[in-house]
Amino acid sequence: MSRAYAEGMSEPLALAVDFGGTKVEAALVDGRGELVVGSRNRRPTGAGASSSELDASVRDVVSAALVARPADAPLLGVGVGAAGPVDLDHGTVSPLNVPAWRGHPLAERIAEIVGGVPVTLRIDGLCIALAEYWVGAGAGSANMLGMVVSTGVGGGLVLGGRAVPSPTGNAGHIGHVEVGGFDDPCACGGSGCLEAVASGPRTVAWARTQGFTGETGEDLALAHAAGDPIALAAVERAGTAIGRAVASSANLVDLDLVAIGGGFSRVAPALFDHARAAVAQRTAFPFVKRVAIVPSALSDEGPLIGAAALVHRPELLV
Repeated sequence: MSRAYAEGMSEPLALAVDFGGTKVEAALVDGRGELVVGSRNRRPTGAGASSSELDASVRDVVSAALVARPADAPLLGVGVGAAGPVDLDHGTVSPLNVPAWRGHPLAERIAEIVGGVPVTLRIDGLCIALAEYWVGAGAGSANMLGMVVSTGVGGGLVLGGRAVPSPTGNAGHIGHVEVGGFDDPCACGGSGCLEAVASGPRTVAWARTQGFTGETGEDLALAHAAGDPIALAAVERAGTAIGRAVASSANLVDLDLVAIGGGFSRVAPALFDHARAAVAQRTAFPFVKRVAIVPSALSDEGPLIGAAALVHRPELLV
């Protein structure tokens, strides 16, 4: 969802920043959750990037997005969604898949760029949830989980129409919930964590141990579409893990809906089928089986829209 702005338009805007394990993006977003045409910019991040390179990428996308701001449009604030864990008290981030940043003052760095505009930081999974609740697949669902399945697996909870209380800012981080039947080692120190089983890179890595010769999630998607048995098994494995984590979450907080976005969530429609099948096995618990598992309605704009919700919809935060 994008919107073109004519000269002289003065509607207040939010600057949205999404920092993840593969890329950082920034864009201007209006009060309807629509991106301003020409304001969206992207730079790479990655496990091999240095701290200074990451800071430069953030500076580049923020500066480029601001160039697209109409002269008369007020900038209300900056919303930042970042891969976790985060530390809200100190405004720092320590993305598991970006080792150069541990306790990095991302909110402060962005505040220095924008100069005097308030900056609100939250974990990227919560931004996904807020976006879907605000203008996406979760509209009207008071109790929902938003998930991103990509380089990592993140999540965020909206309960009773508000972001779930979270002293450190990491509530809903479903990627590090351990799922039964798997013992894959995780970078967090656990084993069988959802991220270690079902993220894009880890699913491809598992497939390669079975003889798959592709190297990326895109390769796996093509192989799955062609009926490759290893690719079929890899997607089933990832989807089953997602469904088990969703079922556990639904048991804990009685969810209406789970909306899943992120690049690897689009590897194949069967990923969702396998997730739903894993939930459906909870035959004795109708309240768990009722949870709907749906794709994000916002494509790849969800993280930015959710970051903008931190500014445009502050009443959703606790």
